[in-house]
Amino acid sequence: MAERGVFPRFRAWVDRNLPTRESFESNRWLKPLGHRILHPALWRMTRRSIPRGVALGMFTGILIPMGQIPASAVLALPLRANVPAAALTTFFTNPLTTPLLFILYYKVGVWSLGLGGTTAAVAKTAAADGGWLHWLAADVGIPTAVGMLICSILGAALGYLISALGWRLWIAHKWNKRLRDRAAHEAGAGAAHGEPGQIRVD
Repeated sequence: MAERGVFPRFRAWVDRNLPTRESFESNRWLKPLGHRILHPALWRMTRRSIPRGVALGMFTGILIPMGQIPASAVLALPLRANVPAAALTTFFTNPLTTPLLFILYYKVGVWSLGLGGTTAAVAKTAAADGGWLHWLAADVGIPTAVGMLICSILGAALGYLISALGWRLWIAHKWNKRLRDRAAHEAGAGAAHGEPGQIRVD
């Protein structure tokens, strides 16, 4: 019977989409650096490499529209980030989320540059005057690019903090579970040998 719940579904999604060593090895763009990207140190899960990988995936996922996974793999080398974590994190940008994210980038860029934004009337006038390419590049493109840069930096910082906290909580959960299992095993072993429990008769 298949497991139900959010966590099992997330694990199943990760198993389906997590890039493998073979996929990186067969990627023609990464072949010159394949031996370095496949180094075990970049695939080992540690308390430092996982947050770095998540932060890198957030940064490249936002700032690089195409080739995000190869870019993450290459940048993982100097940053000593976990390659699978970086590659998997880039999946938060997908055909469903990209339109909403670009609206966010534009609004963040407009706010940071102190602009008033573009109204429908302005867009209609630009199209009628034949200057819509200039309008798209100047009034939309620049704020969007600035917003992407800001969101990539903030997203990387937020991803690092959340994943670092999640790692600590996961390790604490594992240790607590191990202690509970050991206590239960010792209690069961004591009862099996007929050792006196908590009740003592003098």
